[in-house]
Amino acid sequence: MPDLLARLTAVDPVWDRIRRECEEAVRQEPLLGGLIHGSILHHPTLERALSYRFSLKLASGEMSEQILREIADEAHASDDQLGQAARADMMAVVERDPACHRLIQPILFFKGYQAIQAYRVGHWLWRRGRTDMAYFVQMRVSEVFGVDIHPAARIGKGLMIDHAHSIVIGETAVVGDNVSMLHSVTLGGTGKEDGDRHPKIGNGVLIGAGAKVLGNIHVGHCSRIAAGSVVLNDVPPCSTVAGVPARVVGEAGCAQPSVTMEHRLSDGA
Repeated sequence: MPDLLARLTAVDPVWDRIRRECEEAVRQEPLLGGLIHGSILHHPTLERALSYRFSLKLASGEMSEQILREIADEAHASDDQLGQAARADMMAVVERDPACHRLIQPILFFKGYQAIQAYRVGHWLWRRGRTDMAYFVQMRVSEVFGVDIHPAARIGKGLMIDHAHSIVIGETAVVGDNVSMLHSVTLGGTGKEDGDRHPKIGNGVLIGAGAKVLGNIHVGHCSRIAAGSVVLNDVPPCSTVAGVPARVVGEAGCAQPSVTMEHRLSDGA
């Protein structure tokens, strides 16, 4: 088994880079040695490190670290999509957040990244019919990180949530791949109706700080939603919407809004 783990690590460039960054961080700041060794360097894979962080952050008097770690380990062992999504999310943060310069920052310090990885375990539980445990994970993620994502929501890979304070994503929401959003974003409903009632966000969408996207509406691929907007109707692909209520004010301005992270509106939007 050790030889197998060594070979897996050798062909995992993300994990290899994380470990090298950790070793350098310990040299520069020895006082963080216990945190970095316990969270990352003591583990053979990124998946195992994520399970450790999941259990450490979400444990409480109601649920022990050991139980939560067993749940996360089982999730990662049975579904390699969790690890793939974790790597895509991590690279998204490094590539899009100018305050992030190393891969170790999201896993150690950024609550948006950690909340999304915890949500993914909760979603894994939900898909297996373990709804009460999934709700427990949702509750603890909300309490610890200030991020409230229903475990039934479907979220793609390469998600970056900058600052990640007061994020709300409802039960029937769908978020595509390579989406970026800032703090205080809500993907919510518009009333007490049951059933499919939350937004569907396409790939490559950029959602500005404080934006509210409400109802069973579709936001087209590679669109931008300006900060503070309230979106109540479908958004065409490759467009920019702004205002309360939001309206189309122009094109998206680039092919990949979620990657460029350009929020400013020019004369042509």
